[in-house]
Order: sequence, then C-alpha cells, then structure tokens
Amino acid sequence: MADDTFHVYDTTLRDGAQQEGLNLSVADKLAVARHLDALGVGFIEGGWPGANPKDTEFFRRAQTELDLKHAQLAAFGATRRAGVKAADDPLVAALRESGAPIVTLVAKSHDRHVELALRTTLEENLAMIRDTVSHLRAEGQRVFLDAEHFFDGYKSNPAYALEVIRTAAEAGASVIALCDTNGGMLPDELADVVHQAVQTSARIGIHCHDDTGCAVANTLAAVRAGASHVQGCANGYGERSGNANLFTVVANLQLKRGFQLVPPQALREMTRIAHAITEVTNVTPNSHQPYVGTSAFAHKAGLHASAIKVDPNLYQHIDPAEVGNDMRMLVSDMAGRASVELKGRELGYQLTGDQARTLVERVKELESRGYTFEAADASFELLLRDSVHGERLRHFSVESWRVIVERRPGGEVVSEATVKLHAKGERIVATGEGNGPVNALDKAVRTALEGLYPELAAVELIDFKVRILEGTHGTDAVTRVLVTSSDAGAEWATVGVDENIIEASWQALEQAVTFGLLRAGYSL
Repeated sequence: MADDTFHVYDTTLRDGAQQEGLNLSVADKLAVARHLDALGVGFIEGGWPGANPKDTEFFRRAQTELDLKHAQLAAFGATRRAGVKAADDPLVAALRESGAPIVTLVAKSHDRHVELALRTTLEENLAMIRDTVSHLRAEGQRVFLDAEHFFDGYKSNPAYALEVIRTAAEAGASVIALCDTNGGMLPDELADVVHQAVQTSARIGIHCHDDTGCAVANTLAAVRAGASHVQGCANGYGERSGNANLFTVVANLQLKRGFQLVPPQALREMTRIAHAITEVTNVTPNSHQPYVGTSAFAHKAGLHASAIKVDPNLYQHIDPAEVGNDMRMLVSDMAGRASVELKGRELGYQLTGDQARTLVERVKELESRGYTFEAADASFELLLRDSVHGERLRHFSVESWRVIVERRPGGEVVSEATVKLHAKGERIVATGEGNGPVNALDKAVRTALEGLYPELAAVELIDFKVRILEGTHGTDAVTRVLVTSSDAGAEWATVGVDENIIEASWQALEQAVTFGLLRAGYSL
C-alpha cells in the first residue's frame, strides 16, 4: 500500500470516461485499473455504483477479478438527498454495498448551486454532508469528499465554502478535495484559496479541470500551498478540455519536487502504461504529451542536434529513460550534419563526415520536392543505407507496373494491378485485385514475392495518408503519400511524392515492403 502521507488519486474510470467519444465497457475499466495499479497510484475511482448499472457491475466484478497491489478502489457518489436520512437513501446504500473500502462523496460548496441546483437551504446542505459522511464512517468505510465548484463558491461566499470543509472534516472525512469544476482558475489565485482552506486544519486535496490549460499547473500550485492529495486522469482524459493529466502531475512532483509517489521502476513504465491505456480506450495518443508522448523528446533543429551530440542534457530537461521514453532525432530540411550523424548512430551506422554531408544535401533536396522524413523513419533508413553504399539497394527491382480501374454496370468499382518484378534471379509477373489502386498493387506485390519471402505474410498496410502539397493546385498537383505498415513487432512509415498519386503510392509501398524484409532478417 502507498504511503498515506500523500495521495495520488486517479479518476479516469469516472471523470475521465466523460470525455466525448470515450466509452468504456466493464472489461475495459478492469483493464485500465490494472494498468493504473501497475503505475503505483494509491486510489482508483471506479465509478458511481447505484446510479450507473455498468459501474455497479464493475464493483461486483472487481471483488473477484482485480488483484490490486498498490491501489485501493474508491466508489463515487453523492451525499444523501434533502429530507432523507443517509441510512434510508438507496444511492447511499449502493455505496455502502459496493465493497469499496473508500467512498468519495461529491457535495455542493457553492451557495448558489445549493439553492438553485439542489433547491435546498445552506443549512440542509451541511446536514446532508454531516449525515452521509458520519453514516458511511460508522459502516466502516473511509470517506473522501469532493467539494464541487469550491473555487467559484469561495469567490461567492468564502465563509460558507470553508464551513463545508469544516463540516465534512468534523464528520470524519479523511480528505476534502477542492474542485475547480469549471476549470477557470489560474495558479496564483488558486494557490491563495488553497492556503486559506488549509488553515481549517482539514486535510486538503485538489481536483482540477483544464479549461484554461492550467490543470497541471494549478495542481502543482495547490500542492505547494499545502494540498496532500492530488486527483487527475490518465492522459488528461475528461469532459470538455479534460482533467489534470495524472502522468504529468506525478512525473513533475516526483522528478522535479522530490516526492516519492510511485516506485521508481513503475515510473520507468509510465510511457508504456500511457500507451497501453490508449489502446484500451481507443483514443489516439497525443504525440506531444509531456513525458510520455512519442515527440516529448524528439529533436528536429540542427542547432539542437549539434548540442545534443556533445551532451543530450543540453536540450532535455530529464533523461527520457526515467519515464520509459526515448530520445528521437528527426531528419528534415532543418537538419544539419549533427542531426544526420545522430540519427545514423541511432540506427546503428557510424557515418563519416563526407557521408553525413552528402546525406544532408540529399535530404534537403528531396524535402524541397515534397518528401518528409521526420514522419517516415523507414524511408530515411533506406536512404541512409543507399548513401552509405553508394548505390540503390533493394531486395527486388521493378520492371513495370500497371493499374486498371473499372466501373462495372452495377456500379461496382474494381481495381486490378499487374506488376513485373525481378527478385533472386527470377522475373515474376503477378496480378492483384482490390477495392482501390493501392490495395490492388499491394496484393500484386505480395503475390509476386511471398513465394520467395514468406515473411511478407506478416506485414500489413495499416494506414494510408494523402496530402496535396502546398503551392500546387488542381488535379495535376504534386501529391505526397505516407504509408504506415506493421508486422507482429513494430510499425514503420514510408513516403512517396509524385504528380501521379498512384506513382507516389507505389514509391511508399515499395519502400514499405523493402523495410519489412529488412526487419525479417533479409539484408540488402
């Protein structure tokens, strides 16, 4: 169990799940909970049993299917209704019967919300808090309280907002988390309010939304002002602009402020965990996310590369390995010799000065024509190999290819491709039929080569992007095609550029197949 002196509390499964387009099944929630536990968070808020059948089922299954090593489950719910005893409220009963050792109650702390939303008196709202907290404590559950709209409430009526904190603490709540529910606070004003709340002698937590882009900064400011319980969501998930990104908060507190929140070995798994959760949620990962994004330690400018060649720490605020990430060198028309040398070293090549200069000029010349290598590492590696060996190296050569697109009488559109290739001393002619020209070419190439290279069966095209390049117009415009391929172990991207979209696609496809064969162990 994590040290109770400082809490890391995750609310991905409840607050994070309110993000537009994010819909978690019970199995998904169980999977995410296991990942969060592997990170070492102290508390995982599982949802609202009683109010949501899916969450009720989650808590039922969690009792037998979750073997948590670090975290405790928290059930979320509201204080009792006005005029009803906590012991008689069915939603409070669902919290009591959830099996969760922790209950997090949401309560109004903004006087106008009490009167307009709850339609009760300020005194009754305090009684609802007191009765519900004390009832659940008497039933043996630990209680946290989320003071909803606290900061807006403090602006409206500071005495009442602080009285909500005192009432909850006196009734037995372990933590009162101050919620910036509308996400409108800035760090300096938020810190001032947290400082006032800490003077009540209650244990204070913080729950921030990111509507001003300050959720992480506000969380750190609250900790500096005395909060010892932080709430957030994996990858910053949440309604509207999201919640405080728990990964960023934990990394900042542990690596910058010296807090020991999760085991160091778990912190080194953070990048893997962040990406594993995106696979479960089916939300495209943010490549620029701090600490765990694929671009978080990516360097493009030649000036940066020159410095990094001397000492990586000159342009990196931490060693990426501390959070399980890697430094990446991007090669583009902004690259200098140092960028290319470092990228070559990353790929296992020790380039001479002349080789690096030649490759830089080649990259800049190709990018001036529309190629992009920062998004197509596999194409760059093939270009690098060609440059080192002074010739174009491939597993096969192309004599010709042809694509026919036919619209049939019933309206069906079918593409047929024919390729003529030379590989391992053989001339091979093969055809393929697909739902589009690129699909047909892909099938024709596989038909031609899989007999010689059976490992190609594991390679598949998983993404295809087309862009009309800036400054070109109409149907004769120059087109750039990016193809992403994968096998059982990795993904790679290749690029092609031409006025003819099929030729651009062929270039990217040919390189994708070549790189796949390299990964399968066939040397050039």
